[in-house]
Amino acid sequence: MIKNKCLTIILLLFSSNVLLAQVPAWGGGADQSDLSFGFTFSYVNNYYKIGKTPSWRDPYFDQVTGKYITSALKSISSANSPGFAIGFITRYSLTDHLEARATPALIFADRSLSYAYEVSSQDVIKQIQTTTVDFPLEFKLKSDRLQNFRAYVLGGVKYSVAIGSKKNNDVNMDPLDKMVKNVGGFGSYEAGLGCDIYFEFFKLSPEIKISNSMGNLLVPENHPYSSPLSKLGLHTIMLSLYFE
Repeated sequence: MIKNKCLTIILLLFSSNVLLAQVPAWGGGADQSDLSFGFTFSYVNNYYKIGKTPSWRDPYFDQVTGKYITSALKSISSANSPGFAIGFITRYSLTDHLEARATPALIFADRSLSYAYEVSSQDVIKQIQTTTVDFPLEFKLKSDRLQNFRAYVLGGVKYSVAIGSKKNNDVNMDPLDKMVKNVGGFGSYEAGLGCDIYFEFFKLSPEIKISNSMGNLLVPENHPYSSPLSKLGLHTIMLSLYFE
């Protein structure tokens, strides 16, 4: 009799532990209201998509000195440039599976262009040093929640404003020392996917997102590094952690 009672108690305790283990975490109440806030940390990687003029290979002729100051070009490329971002998130639930969100962020990521010449064994690399503020507006389509997990896809647009561009008065600068300039603001479209993971006091959302700029980022100028270019676009990959 005593053995049966002990066995019953053990079974009840085991069953209660199993049931408690299956109770979904609250997630700090992130999904309990239509409006919530959070913050984000991101790894950023970007590079230029380059458009070239028909005569981009031609040596550059300097009107001031009356001579060619570069040899013919072999290639123009843009290497992946890493950076990071910090930002905030404001989320508004439209339905159980659709929400709108704004995720303004401060982006610290330089960009670079590399020029390879016929008679030079060393490439000329021009860094475009920028700090930008991104203002994305996105729509997030979520799956049903499965315990403490749900997947999602998203898409949207953003506007980026440069606030830390290196601005030089290069009117009297040697043409070979001049930098390639970008516009101060531009729009992009973006898409991504991720998942919401619910913990007791907060919700964590790992996410990968790709964006491509719209229009032309290049400010046309007459010098050896801008003249061969007809258009610059920016391709960006962001790996983010969102905390709500």
